[in-house]
Amino acid sequence: MSRTEARTTLALPDRGEPLADRFRATRSLTESLLEPLSEADAIIQSMEDASPAKWHAAHTTWFWETFLLRDHLPGYRLFDEVYPFLFNSYYEAEGDRIARGRRGLISRPSLAEILGWRAHVNEAMDKLLPDPAHADLIRLGIAHEEQHIELLLTDIKHGFSMNALGPAMWDAPACRQPAQCEGWLEHPGGIARIGHQSDGFAFDNEGPAHRALLEPFALSRRLVTNGEWDDFISDGGYDDHRLWLSDGWEWVKREGIAAPLYWREGEQFTHAGWRERDPDAPVAHISYFEADAFASWAGARLPTEFEWEAIARGQDHPGFDSLAGNQLNEAAPPLPAGTGELFGDCWQFTQSAYLPYPRFRPAKGAVGEYNGKFMAGQWVLKGASCATVRGHSRPSYRNFFYPQQRWQFTGLRLAQDR
Repeated sequence: MSRTEARTTLALPDRGEPLADRFRATRSLTESLLEPLSEADAIIQSMEDASPAKWHAAHTTWFWETFLLRDHLPGYRLFDEVYPFLFNSYYEAEGDRIARGRRGLISRPSLAEILGWRAHVNEAMDKLLPDPAHADLIRLGIAHEEQHIELLLTDIKHGFSMNALGPAMWDAPACRQPAQCEGWLEHPGGIARIGHQSDGFAFDNEGPAHRALLEPFALSRRLVTNGEWDDFISDGGYDDHRLWLSDGWEWVKREGIAAPLYWREGEQFTHAGWRERDPDAPVAHISYFEADAFASWAGARLPTEFEWEAIARGQDHPGFDSLAGNQLNEAAPPLPAGTGELFGDCWQFTQSAYLPYPRFRPAKGAVGEYNGKFMAGQWVLKGASCATVRGHSRPSYRNFFYPQQRWQFTGLRLAQDR
């Protein structure tokens, strides 16, 4: 079996499957994505925003051990007393930890030892999975690991892009899709109910549900494409200070930004190495600053997160499915292809600052550090990307990044006032 064939044999179960099956499938997907990597690949930390693939595999295991097994399985003993220091991320309540920018220095334990720890924790979790008393924490742990699956993919892509050889994680790129639908999704405005509104799982930052007043607006049916971004560059978009926010213009000049991340003449870097750039595919790996400048150049604007969610809840164009699109379903090379769906190609920037909703209260205990303490200086993105595990996102989901960050599959969908 070739490496490419091996990468396309495992799919996550449908969201209706039992919780235990989802747990096992999620854990297996993480491990399948590690298989193409060498020990050296798995330790790369190419920048402070990224973490080594081995660290992601370990941190997600630390999460299960810390929040489920340690506290809820009688007699459970830590696999290794040092691992909590090495693989805690940012949980102050869980004590000291290695600095984020030094994760690439964790040459030991080896990847094989981490995989052994994962197997140990998986076996121990079998005792907790059937107990409905732990279901909420298990759902949180699954969602947490799904997030790290996406981070593992984007972090290793950034690391590989820094290698002059342009190495590939997969042998072949994803297939191209037909061109996206044209036109606009119209909304008459009014009072919209925003936030998580069902009995299903959601992160705490998705609630409480509340009302938002919307003016009439329209949201593009498609994402901005590579070809349109080439036109923006050709028209001097990166050289016209009038298009840019002040902080964005300083960032462009300071960092010498002249194109999206992973672009060079006619090509872009992918998980399959350097490939010809498809002009009809959605542009990806752009910052909030770039998205806002492009919108200004195009005579449009970015949507608010409330507008985006209102369309996602109410739009009814043929084939709409919140689980549809080009999201990671099998272990296959993620590449924005232009599916015509709100979900699945790129996370989409909004003009909304990442702030708490009215009456928001973080969860109690250490898991309360998961989202709330990051509500400053970041921007909300909606949808899902081609590297997002299928079904992980939903209309109320709030992703968030700092305005200069662009190593994730970030793109934009324009909005207009009506």
